[in-house]
Amino acid sequence: MQKIYFKLFAVLLLLSLSGCGYNKFQSLDEESKASWSEVLNQYQRRADLVPNLVNVVKGYAAHEKDVLTQVTEARAKVGSMQITPELLNDPEAFARFQAAQGQLTSALSRLMVVSENYPNLKADQGFRDLQAQLEGTENRITVARNRYIETIKVYNIAVRSFPQNLTAKMFGYQAKPSFTVENEKAISAPPTVDFGDKK
Repeated sequence: MQKIYFKLFAVLLLLSLSGCGYNKFQSLDEESKASWSEVLNQYQRRADLVPNLVNVVKGYAAHEKDVLTQVTEARAKVGSMQITPELLNDPEAFARFQAAQGQLTSALSRLMVVSENYPNLKADQGFRDLQAQLEGTENRITVARNRYIETIKVYNIAVRSFPQNLTAKMFGYQAKPSFTVENEKAISAPPTVDFGDKK
């Protein structure tokens, strides 16, 4: 008789978990991790371009040491960060990650502005190839971040909505941080990296 009650209790527990949003949280959590992985992949792609870009620019504009140093330091800061899945659940660590990526974006933008002063650099095929790769990567970053923002929005709504918020509290699901920027236009437009000769 006890076995029957135990089986009945287990069935009721499973039905209540699926009806209270537990399975939805599992799915949304996995989606957020997947979209976050794509963001990281694109940021890593950009970081991998930086050393080659700095080396090419150094060959033509070695006296632009400050800008080259800023780019190199910003890239080193990004590379030294410990990126773990827990970062998604730690708003302060997420903010530090976002700030470091913002510094690299800003440093790369300054580097691109400096390159405008060197016609021979702009004409270098290797530099133009790197610029095209950087522009494509910046676009991919924007797309990946936007997907992540949408995924986290759905997740956070589920965490805060009744009665799913009760399930979220019971199993420790909390709202996850999303990307923010001081200048909203910065998130929708990649840095200008037009390297064609101006006439």
